[in-house]
Amino acid sequence: MALDVVVVVAALTLAAQLRESLPFDRDSTDLGERVVVLAPLFLGVWIGVLALLGTYRTHRFDAGTEVYKSVLSASVLTAGCIAIALYLGKVPLSRGFFVLSFAVGAPALVVGRLLLRRLLHRLRTRGHLRHRVLIAGDPAHVDDLARVLRREPWLGYEIVGALTPEDGLLERDRTEGAVVRTPSGIPYVGSAERASEVATADAADSLIIAGGTYSSATALRRAQWALEEHRVQVIVAPDVTDVAAERVAVRPVAGLPLVHLEPPTGQKALRSAKRTFDVVAAATLLLLLSPLMLLAAWRVRSHDGGPVLFRQERVGQDGRPFPMLKFRSMVVDAEERLAELARSRSADGTGTRAAGNVVLFKMCEDPRVTPPGRWLRRFSVDELPQLLNVLRGEMSLVGPRPALASEVDRYDKDVTRRLRVRPGITGLWQVSGRSDLSWEETVRLDLYYVDNWSMVQDLLILLRTVRAVTRSSGAY
Repeated sequence: MALDVVVVVAALTLAAQLRESLPFDRDSTDLGERVVVLAPLFLGVWIGVLALLGTYRTHRFDAGTEVYKSVLSASVLTAGCIAIALYLGKVPLSRGFFVLSFAVGAPALVVGRLLLRRLLHRLRTRGHLRHRVLIAGDPAHVDDLARVLRREPWLGYEIVGALTPEDGLLERDRTEGAVVRTPSGIPYVGSAERASEVATADAADSLIIAGGTYSSATALRRAQWALEEHRVQVIVAPDVTDVAAERVAVRPVAGLPLVHLEPPTGQKALRSAKRTFDVVAAATLLLLLSPLMLLAAWRVRSHDGGPVLFRQERVGQDGRPFPMLKFRSMVVDAEERLAELARSRSADGTGTRAAGNVVLFKMCEDPRVTPPGRWLRRFSVDELPQLLNVLRGEMSLVGPRPALASEVDRYDKDVTRRLRVRPGITGLWQVSGRSDLSWEETVRLDLYYVDNWSMVQDLLILLRTVRAVTRSSGAY
């Protein structure tokens, strides 16, 4: 709230100064004294509406993009309320000042929230300002929830233990003198029946309840009443993961909160709007980046006289093969040397990342990469010829990683869902760690993209791609 006060005051001051340079609205009453009188009205109403819409509630601060939408909604509502009040009160005010106040203030408030959240997430990742949580449920549910919370440390949840649904089972196992733990190593510190006592003893801030923890709704309600006295937040976690907030809606029916899931949005990614955006953006990028591409082609050719482009067959949408283009970053006989290199690296257990029946060969220091190739890979310049694949309709700017046929042959049923959309030059896995990610994380992010596609998400991924490329993290 203090940050918002500073931002709004700064926006009003800047609007008053900018208004003087506008070519219209010259005959309006001078702003000097009037701004001093009306500024408290703007500030009070704006902050009040932000508070009424819940933008200062703690749980809203981490609710994805919801907090930004709430800030914009509050700004629009504030503008409407003040405009009506000025009209009914017949208060003369510069139209330029009014428009500039919200044109400057609303985006500034969003940027302030963004910077504040980044600061908070960075502090949480470093172990500060964290919530101590207990997870109630059977071992499988507890480990599933813990895996998600540990994967996203910026959420700030510190798992202090687990609660078993059955008190008798825990006590029986403890008589043997051993600490009962889940397969991932989370200790059971008590039972769900004594949740309030355990939460107080372990100084827990929140209790996450998985499905099946309590035998009835009455038992859950009684536990919530007991936890309320100790100010412990109760969070009910349904058996749903990797679903975007836009596809989830909680609708109370006769006092029963039902979680509605909208259908996956992968097929929307095949519509003409995304294809039109891909063609226009790819053509524009080819035009703007043509000098860089010519430089890259010259460096590759002048190094060893080999071909400039490397063509590799990849599997596209619905399993259709296509030749993916890249600037050649390896020696000419790289494919022939792959098998021998893979055998030598597998002998010492390095250079490969695998999961189940799928193996991807990745080396941080691949001897086949040429000196120009290291520069090309570091800044992802080797990927630029794929803009031609986008124009030909074989790829998209954003999408899952284009797979090799040998990888697709070993896909299980779930992973084949990645083939429902066009593969992309960039995607969620590229902006989340690139080659540093495990195979499981790569698949998870690709499937999340397919099921939760949106045009806004594509734009955000493209913006994050620029940052990932400039940092060169995970590029090898």
